[in-house]
Amino acid sequence: MAILYNSSLQKATFFLTGFQGLEEFHGWISIPFCSIYLIVILGNLTILHVIRTDATLHEPMYYFLAMLALTDLGLCLSTLPTVLGIFWFDAREIGIPACFTQLFFIHTLSLVESSVLLSMSFDRYVAICNPLRYSTILTPRRIVKMGLSSVLRSALLILPLPFLLKRFHYCRSHVLAHAYCLHLEIMKLACSSIIVNHIYGLFVVACTVGVDSLLIFLSYTLILHAVLGKASRQERLRALNTCISHICAVLLFYIPMIGLSLVHRFGEHLPRIVHLLMSYVYLLVPPLMNPIVYSIKTKQIRQRIIKKFEFIK
Repeated sequence: MAILYNSSLQKATFFLTGFQGLEEFHGWISIPFCSIYLIVILGNLTILHVIRTDATLHEPMYYFLAMLALTDLGLCLSTLPTVLGIFWFDAREIGIPACFTQLFFIHTLSLVESSVLLSMSFDRYVAICNPLRYSTILTPRRIVKMGLSSVLRSALLILPLPFLLKRFHYCRSHVLAHAYCLHLEIMKLACSSIIVNHIYGLFVVACTVGVDSLLIFLSYTLILHAVLGKASRQERLRALNTCISHICAVLLFYIPMIGLSLVHRFGEHLPRIVHLLMSYVYLLVPPLMNPIVYSIKTKQIRQRIIKKFEFIK
């Protein structure tokens, strides 16, 4: 189905496509997407509820997990209205201010997730390499500061993007290839030079995801060195076991991000459906899988969730 728009709408509206060419199947496609969104919301709310209501989980590790759940929940909710709006109601039009607002939240929360994963790696480093000072280093006050600095850093770095996009005149097309607004997709529609946006986008990625991933790698190098220095094999396994959930969360976040970047830069020959699926994997898989991973691999969380369900029965 062709997407039509007139000149009066061009100045104030973008058009989202969803899965272009598969419009007649959008009703069926919405079923797995709706299921994923429900699981994401219920899973992350469950993690937050368990941590809030169980005093034994009021420890640094679980505070950081609560931050991760909040970030995943926000990331899910920032894409949900437009994605399901297209699939259910064929609501393709989105005002430019609303589009830029969605873009701001999607990119900001993605960077916040990277920062939270870095904070969690620092938590594991202190717990394993300096366990006697764990509670004095990661005080509630310091944890709050780390969380606020993550949000502030991400928001300040992403804030210029809507203003950089606002200065463009979109004279060619207002049709976006996704069911939500992303900086890379919008700037491709501009008629003038986008070199400033490219440079600033690379700067933001390098200062956040690049630095965070290097520091996470460094923290695990130090953790591995400390673990190998432990006397018994049982102690080494116990220490490494406390890191498995976080390692899974890191891989779930960075692997789709790297895959999406490679597809955007070197996958021009790939079918458009591959680009779409990679973007959905990047935004939906981490919020979907993180609660499942932590529920399965973290004994305390798993036991509390089981108790909650037993209580309901």
